[in-house]
Amino acid sequence: MATEEVEASLLMADYFRVDTTNPPGNERLGAQFLAEQLTIDGIASTLTAFSPGRDSLIAKLEANSKSGTSKEGALCLLSHIDVVETESSSWTHPPLSGIIKDGFIWGRGAIDMKGTGALQLHVFRMLHRMNVPLKRDVVLLAVADEESLNRGIQHVIDNHWDDIQCSQAFNEGGIGIEDLIFEGQDVFSISIGEKGVLWLRMTAQGVAGHGSTPRPEQSPDILVEAIKRLQAYNEPFSPPATFSTLMSLVGRQKGGLQGWILQHPTFVRTLLKGKVLKNHLTRASTTNTINLSGLEGSVVPNVVPSQSSALLDVRVLPGRSTAEMLEKITATVNDPRVSFEIITAREAEVSPGDDPAYWALANQIQAIRPDAVVGPIISPGFTDSVFLRKKGVHAYGLAPYMMPATELLGMHGDNERISLENVNLGLRILWGAVLELVADPSSRPPND
Repeated sequence: MATEEVEASLLMADYFRVDTTNPPGNERLGAQFLAEQLTIDGIASTLTAFSPGRDSLIAKLEANSKSGTSKEGALCLLSHIDVVETESSSWTHPPLSGIIKDGFIWGRGAIDMKGTGALQLHVFRMLHRMNVPLKRDVVLLAVADEESLNRGIQHVIDNHWDDIQCSQAFNEGGIGIEDLIFEGQDVFSISIGEKGVLWLRMTAQGVAGHGSTPRPEQSPDILVEAIKRLQAYNEPFSPPATFSTLMSLVGRQKGGLQGWILQHPTFVRTLLKGKVLKNHLTRASTTNTINLSGLEGSVVPNVVPSQSSALLDVRVLPGRSTAEMLEKITATVNDPRVSFEIITAREAEVSPGDDPAYWALANQIQAIRPDAVVGPIISPGFTDSVFLRKKGVHAYGLAPYMMPATELLGMHGDNERISLENVNLGLRILWGAVLELVADPSSRPPND
């Protein structure tokens, strides 16, 4: 796949250079870039906007083999065009440079998720170029506003669902991480669902005054005490079934006493609780989390405001509603001077773990990386897959890369990048998984 890898790498680098930072978004620039790439191959696409300049892209390859049937819904390759803001002064290379250097392609969106979006587009046009007989439709969907309010995917579903009608989807969510549990053991996690999201504004009401004179009942002090209570809050450790499945697979490969322990959920919950909770990645996947993500209040030092607020990013495992979590948070703070405003509340959504789309990804990973562990997770992050699942779509998330946890910190952080080695790995995984789901078996298209 050397030639395809080079083309995918150059496509990725060019895509990173398109500024679709949200806010303000300007996803039309990214949608137009993708449309131009499809036009080169003679593939039509549609741009649709939920507001001026905030466009999403839809393209479709229709079933064309003798076994093609409309009874099976389309496979949707879903990505988002927008990326988060950056502090460019902290980057080794400018975040919109798309520079290829030191074995990496550098740029905001490399991991989240222009990199995977570029691979999806390239696989999509490979199907077209090779004239692969398709037994079902394949839809390429790149949407706006995933990083903010998910208005792109909601607009597409509300206004263009008749053109999409997918029954399965590949999106972001899981990823491969080196040394996740044990040194020397690589683990690919495929997201079959996401935690619910509850974004809150917690506001403390107190007395206003001059900053030079400390006094009781000041709103910043009340707010700090409320934050301390929430930071000290802990729930019983009860990881979801998906985590137990993944740990069992890790243990089966690890072997020995530690491997045996991992294959028994009761021992994982007791003997390995500390190890799991110490790792911020596994902690976020196995517990309900309350994270302080911002503060609001006075903007001058000598004024104590009557109100001070904190922004809370709360993520909730399946089995617990956001309403129940809010009740727990309110009871933990237990202060009538503190109120809560719901900014966003969406419940956890989960797809079946035993689905051909899940196994297509898992099979390809195992074929290419037989030394790695592959298993399901509930993603701590929130993605557009939630809205597809509400339509009955079985959606599975995987950024098809393997990287150290330190490199993963570039997502929403500094020096986000993707290695050329991972471009090759991701392209092979995605290409093989898509072929497994959509190609007419009698056609035997190339798989290398």
